[in-house]
Amino acid sequence: MNPFLRRATEYIRDTTAFLAITSPEPIKTFIANHRRVNDLLDFPVRVIGSPGTGKTMMASLVEFRLIESILQDQSSQGNRALAAALSAARFADGEKPLVAAIRIPMESEYREFWELPYEPAVKTKLVLSLIQARAILGLIRTLTVNKQREIDDIRFITRPEAEAQLIQIGGDESKEIRERAREVETLVYNIGASLLPPALNDIPDEVQKPYQPFETIREVEITWRDERIRLRPLVILDDVHSLHPEQYAALFRSLAKREIRIGRWVMMRMDTLSPSAVFRSSDDDALPGLKHDRDFIDVVMEGAANRKGERKQFRKMANDMANRYLKLVEALNDRGHQTMHSLLSEVLPAPPEGRLKELHAAISRDQRQLTISASRRAALEEEVDSYAKGAKSYDLSEDMRLAMMRILMHRYANRVSTQTLELFEDPEPTQPVKASSGVADGARVHLHHKLGRPLHYGMNDLCDASGENAELFLQLAGSLVSRMETKAIRNLDPTLTPSQQQDELRNKARDIIQKWSFPYARKVEALVERLATQCVENALLPNAPLKEGANTIGILESEIKSLLASNDELALVLKYAIAYGAMSAVRDYGQGGKMWCLLELSGPVCIKYGLGFDRGNFLERKVSDLQALISEQKDA
Repeated sequence: MNPFLRRATEYIRDTTAFLAITSPEPIKTFIANHRRVNDLLDFPVRVIGSPGTGKTMMASLVEFRLIESILQDQSSQGNRALAAALSAARFADGEKPLVAAIRIPMESEYREFWELPYEPAVKTKLVLSLIQARAILGLIRTLTVNKQREIDDIRFITRPEAEAQLIQIGGDESKEIRERAREVETLVYNIGASLLPPALNDIPDEVQKPYQPFETIREVEITWRDERIRLRPLVILDDVHSLHPEQYAALFRSLAKREIRIGRWVMMRMDTLSPSAVFRSSDDDALPGLKHDRDFIDVVMEGAANRKGERKQFRKMANDMANRYLKLVEALNDRGHQTMHSLLSEVLPAPPEGRLKELHAAISRDQRQLTISASRRAALEEEVDSYAKGAKSYDLSEDMRLAMMRILMHRYANRVSTQTLELFEDPEPTQPVKASSGVADGARVHLHHKLGRPLHYGMNDLCDASGENAELFLQLAGSLVSRMETKAIRNLDPTLTPSQQQDELRNKARDIIQKWSFPYARKVEALVERLATQCVENALLPNAPLKEGANTIGILESEIKSLLASNDELALVLKYAIAYGAMSAVRDYGQGGKMWCLLELSGPVCIKYGLGFDRGNFLERKVSDLQALISEQKDA
């Protein structure tokens, strides 16, 4: 099976396979470079991201069993890179571990506790006891799974002031602590799994007793290469979005107690948050009494403030990830193909003669309609040729130069339209008409829509189409690799031409959009279709006023704030559109003396509708415009 089309979590059980495909970049980007990296084990942390941003992969990477495997075998370049990333994130110091982390998947059984016929406080206590018991068992298991030590080598260091709590966790011996955890897990699990849950008075006494290892334990001491070292425990609750919203809020509030000395992270999807939080407004109202940055910390796995730097960073990560996965594709690896970028050609063939004739005819027609003199046309042709000679781009073929020429003619005509032509046979515009990279970008989009010239190809476009989402990148790359693999099996050169890349990416983008199945999916699809159509109309204006055109809608910040404070359906539609990667939001973008909220269409949407990936160009719209668009679509 194509490894690009398998979820990374499918490799978790096989340490060697998992490490072979794991890139160090996410933990460097989101943890090591976090502004509060030194506090991430002292406060509860919400790790937030859309599906596919790599939450589970990162949580799995920092588990102790994997950290131990990495640190004890740094003979490979991959493990050395991972060890360096873990050290930068304060999980190791290069030679020995500093953290003992365990990941607990929050499966449906935890949600079922919320259906029990008890008071919310009782249900929260049961779930918290189950989580704590499994955390203790998981810590012991991950510390011994690599057979480097026995349970007797493990010592739990407790808070000096927690003498009373020490008794209820089983004492100070590791085996006793494990047995108490097993007892609590079994008793609590039986309550949740019972066909008929017991009456409150019939719950076993051992369950009703206090059980608070999170508040009792401070560190774990183990033997590491013949010396005793102490580790900070970290419990990672993965996929907490599967909990009932009230259940999650109560659980998180319990984890925010100041007495807790172990690290506690919760991994969650963005759609768990309120619309205001998804739009990066304050989420304090969602957790009354808890204040962001004072009582808890957020790690958001997308949408960095430095968007240009974010895109550059993701390209680096995606290249590394793609090359790791490519080594698992036998048909390509056996033939010596080990880098993704080398299999994605960026060289376009010479344009067909018919296309050139069509462009020449269009330019002559426009020249007559715009009343442009022969000398002015020659000057504009010289301007394009001069730019092409000095440009670094290698796709400025004749059709590109002609398309650029046509854009310059329309720009010239617009700039002299207010001048009196009777006085000037060939007037000079007040602002010179120059060929530029923006004009070239506009020409590419024009040629794509009018003559079918490929627009999306090459490694950078593949990365940018993914919107800094690792899983989306693998989906798009996987469709390309499948075609490469087929060509290789047929003894053909597996390198894909730009046209082949464009076809595969367009088909995959359509498939991704068609399979959207989140809340309000059909309204989101209808909204992005209408917005993308408007962007295409702008991109195809003859003078290309926004270079390659817009792929973004700009709404005044004041309007967005009012929308998020309301109960309008549009706020929910936009929340799910952002949470599931149909678009992204950029707040407080200053332009024209105003502050805007930008709604940027995602990579698959841009591919499907033939839009570029450049950022910054947007169409000004109002909230009422978007409300009118979604009112036309009834959600299925």
